[in-house]
Amino acid sequence: MNNQALLLDMDGVVLDSMPYHVAAWKKALWELGFDVRERMLYLYEGAIEPDVAVELFSTEGCTMDKEKFHKILKRQKEIFVSQFRSLVKPFPEVPDLISHMKQHGVKLGLVTSSHKEILKAVLPANLLGMFDQVITGDEVKRRKPHPDPYLQALNALGIENGQGATAVENAPSGILSAKSAGLWTVAITTTLPPEHLKDADSIISTHRQLMDLL
Repeated sequence: MNNQALLLDMDGVVLDSMPYHVAAWKKALWELGFDVRERMLYLYEGAIEPDVAVELFSTEGCTMDKEKFHKILKRQKEIFVSQFRSLVKPFPEVPDLISHMKQHGVKLGLVTSSHKEILKAVLPANLLGMFDQVITGDEVKRRKPHPDPYLQALNALGIENGQGATAVENAPSGILSAKSAGLWTVAITTTLPPEHLKDADSIISTHRQLMDLL
């Protein structure tokens, strides 16, 4: 691969944070009387938008409207920051991976569906400072699985048509977003088994494998 740029998802790729996001979702939903399977929350990571949430949660037997969804989303963020923020850490190999790519002149982008206030609450400042561009979910009109976040990151990095750029994702919506933007996409099985990540160009199980692949 011609690694002119490396674009990383945050939750589940840079940060070992997804179990805590899911726990916060479960608690926020439970407070309003909803019980949703954890697997569904992992599968739709980064893609739970108001326009689709009503239909999505209805498949889990939850009668919900957009107003109720926004209430749950707000509560999920509150729970995540107040109860789980201190538990979130980067995957152990990530600092060395980012530093290695930086030393070799690779442009680095962080592309996440999390909002800016969540990113600032959980991502160590020293890691944040190593990214050349950061795109958060509140900075784009359409989040993952749409290509908009990655297209915006590529444009900011000066990369045309995704050539020479690699994305690393851990969920179906992120893979679709990156592929639709023209990026070579690597999936890592930190949160889901390979059968849910089959649309990626390559599937790995560890960050060490990612280093070797790059």
